[in-house]
Amino acid sequence: MALSIDLSGRVAVVTGGTRGVGAGITRALLAAGARVVACARRPPERPIAAADGRTAAFEPVDVRDPDAVTACLDRVRTRHGRLDVLVNNAGGTPYRLLGDSSPRQAARVLELNLTAPLTVSLAARAVMARQETGGSIIMIGSVSGTRPSPGTAAYGAAKAGLENLARTMAVEWAPRIRVNTLVLGMVRTELSHLHYGDADGLAAVGRTVPLGRLATPGEVGELCAFLASDRCAYVSGASLAVHGGGERPAFLEAAGPPPDAQVPPRTADPEDADER
Repeated sequence: MALSIDLSGRVAVVTGGTRGVGAGITRALLAAGARVVACARRPPERPIAAADGRTAAFEPVDVRDPDAVTACLDRVRTRHGRLDVLVNNAGGTPYRLLGDSSPRQAARVLELNLTAPLTVSLAARAVMARQETGGSIIMIGSVSGTRPSPGTAAYGAAKAGLENLARTMAVEWAPRIRVNTLVLGMVRTELSHLHYGDADGLAAVGRTVPLGRLATPGEVGELCAFLASDRCAYVSGASLAVHGGGERPAFLEAAGPPPDAQVPPRTADPEDADER
């Protein structure tokens, strides 16, 4: 039996859905048949479209403003009649060491990456909880929340909190609403050069990943469509790592290749062998 993902008839909202990872998510949900509303502070230069020509609607919103968020989702419900999928993708941070940061700067990073997804999720719940079919909420997390995050400490702390928040939502809002997290590693977008430099820099960074490259926004989007679909009807409170195998431990490079190991002679009698 072919495994298909069909979101026909469903309405999805993607925060930060007009560029980068968000645009990839928007396109994938469109391709799966959903009606998609991309939310951001500024409209895209051109409508986000799927291969079949269907385009996403756009709603202007600052996800840090609770009143604006409520008004935005009210407009979505009025225009489309329902809300089935929310992808909390909006977020980000500049690179800044903690010693060079002010409390106000750190608080703004926490607000965008933790408080805002909570705000949007609460507004989405108000719609989804009244629907017989409920809904699906997907948090876009980061490996920065699972390991030390030098230069982006507040961001890493926010993403760690976001993953915990999603697990709690999954318990409190069950069974009507499912909540899951995609824990992303590095993704190649139109802004990657700001973080990793030119093509050679991107290639060098890609070689630090076991799979040898950065993810694409489309790959993240396809996983969002999968989690939002009926194929994942029994998946809630889960965190899916999307990091190409993670990061090679630094000590492996520092130590160099191990010396040739001496293979012990094979034991003649199996009963004489140590069992471990």
